[in-house]
Amino acid sequence: MRVPTVRQQLAPGVDYGHSAKVQAFQCATAIQLDEGSKVHTAIVPQALVPCLTARPSPLSQNPAMTEIRSPLQAQIVAWHIHAGADVKAGDLLLVLEAMKMEHEVRAEHDGRLAELFVEAGALVAEGEVLANLQPTSQSRQSGTSNVSVTAKPERRAVVLRADLQRVLDRHAPTLDANRLEAVSKRHALGQRTARENIADLCDAGSFMEYGALAVAAQRTRRSEEDLIKNTPADGMVTGIGSINQGLFAAERSRAVVMAYDATVLAGTQGMRNHQKTDRLLGIALQQKLPVVLFAEGGGGRPGDVDMPIVAGLHVSSFASFARLNGQVPVLGIVAGRCFAGNAALLGCCDVIIATKNSNIGMGGPAMVEGGGLGVYKPEQIGPSDVQHGNGVIDILVADEAAAVAAARHYLSFFQGIVKDWQAPDALALRDLVPENRLRVYDTRAVMAGLADQGSLLELRSGFGKGIHTALARIEGRPVGLLANNPLHLGGAIDADAADKAARFMQLCNAHGLPLLSLVDTPGFMVGPEIETQAQVRHVSRMFLAAAHLRVPFFGVVLRKGYGLGAMAMTAGGFHSPLFTVAWPSGEFGAMGLEGAVRLGYRKELEALPEGPQRDALFESLVATAYDKGSALNMAATLEIDAVIDPSQTRDWLVRGLQTQRELPGASGLAIDAW
Repeated sequence: MRVPTVRQQLAPGVDYGHSAKVQAFQCATAIQLDEGSKVHTAIVPQALVPCLTARPSPLSQNPAMTEIRSPLQAQIVAWHIHAGADVKAGDLLLVLEAMKMEHEVRAEHDGRLAELFVEAGALVAEGEVLANLQPTSQSRQSGTSNVSVTAKPERRAVVLRADLQRVLDRHAPTLDANRLEAVSKRHALGQRTARENIADLCDAGSFMEYGALAVAAQRTRRSEEDLIKNTPADGMVTGIGSINQGLFAAERSRAVVMAYDATVLAGTQGMRNHQKTDRLLGIALQQKLPVVLFAEGGGGRPGDVDMPIVAGLHVSSFASFARLNGQVPVLGIVAGRCFAGNAALLGCCDVIIATKNSNIGMGGPAMVEGGGLGVYKPEQIGPSDVQHGNGVIDILVADEAAAVAAARHYLSFFQGIVKDWQAPDALALRDLVPENRLRVYDTRAVMAGLADQGSLLELRSGFGKGIHTALARIEGRPVGLLANNPLHLGGAIDADAADKAARFMQLCNAHGLPLLSLVDTPGFMVGPEIETQAQVRHVSRMFLAAAHLRVPFFGVVLRKGYGLGAMAMTAGGFHSPLFTVAWPSGEFGAMGLEGAVRLGYRKELEALPEGPQRDALFESLVATAYDKGSALNMAATLEIDAVIDPSQTRDWLVRGLQTQRELPGASGLAIDAW
């Protein structure tokens, strides 16, 4: 109540035409306040609080009565029970209003409402007696009761409130169970829905969807009912869920998941789903959450007309997506067709997993034809065999189920150490490199022989075949593995292999994975043909990537360690890694032995006639060079750190990983798109 005039006196029982009449004061029969003063205990000076206490509470004459007191200063809105009525514990007695909010007062036990002391509309003070509740024979013993506004009513039959029912009804069209026709068409193609893929990827019950109620920005050309039914979530399901929480702590398992829905407007990019994308990308960057993108879709959507724009080239989603590079793991998954804008986002991902039926391209058939470049079917543009062979696809799988399984496996390497692991047979490593130094072998067998069983995940297996790259675990710790491939060009490093290795080093460096390099190379590939592929620039990327490493690097020379190629495989030089060791089969030189002999001993060789005599001298010189460049001699001159039993390689790596200290910050690190 506000005082109406200057220094007007307020007296009990006088109605001043405002929110209430003055009922009673405990101090004086009248008080004097200035104009505009508020008579309210919550805001008047503390000195006036005693003067604003409610009328004296009536005293119960029956000690068995329970006094129902007001839990706060308020006004009575309405009584819901009349005097003499029987009530049960939890029944609503009355409603109070304070600060424009209503508070319920409920009975704490069974009884009969004996007497009401105040009427609806009256102002009451905190603790004021409102009524007496007479216990019944079944009720508990009672005394004075300060009724709590949080008293819980007894359980009753579940009846959905109208507002909740409206929310559930509005969400219903977004669910697969209510989109049977669209789901059936999808299944007929042998593919899963966006929600099915998310449910498979995320731990059960962990996915929180953002923006489910969005529809296409086409209200000026389509009805609301049509949009709700046919453009649910604006063709993109976005949210945050847990992945692999059974292996890692909850905070390590959370990830942003976004999936274009090919059953809604062909999975195209609309204004609303761009907004959803930007919202989730912002959260991912702020909270350092990995991002998984199911990228199937046809690119930009021309039919969104609700916003006054011409070209929509101000959309920030692509820049926002790119800003995640090097900050958090970003994984793209494709099944089916992925063209234009969808493909642009996919190309920004650290790693791309795709199914064999996928097609990936910067323009679909309509765009190609519109540019006068011919008429093609979608299946003719960027098929998976092409995109796997050229390095766009990192992991090629049979179907969406396999893609999701690979995604869970891939993400696990950036979620921490696993406790349960099984070591491979260490003794088998002794026989993997042939005794015949000219005999080829598969270095992937060495990778598998070092990694915990079942942990190896090869990346870009169809591209840059001169170097294998894979993620793995050693005693539960995630690591990155590099290995030359003697089956391709004898292990020589060509442009594609160098690009593959450099980008892999960037990937592991950005996300904190130690690197192990398995060396068996005669050096960089040379010759007129390779130089047409800009070999000089491509192979130099390996030195540049290594120069920016913040993670531990370990080098193991399996056999050939020659020239600049071997240096590039050991982070720039044999003393750059935390350790560089060799197996007994290791051999070293500034260049390949045969080439070094032909170049260094040309005069001596040419002095002999072609035939057995010259060949014998050549073999003798090669043998001498081989002995000089043996692993034992390299270790004796301290050019490498040790020569080890192959079966002890894992032990060396485990001890090396145990010396890893906290990594420097990853700010500014980037992973090339190529």
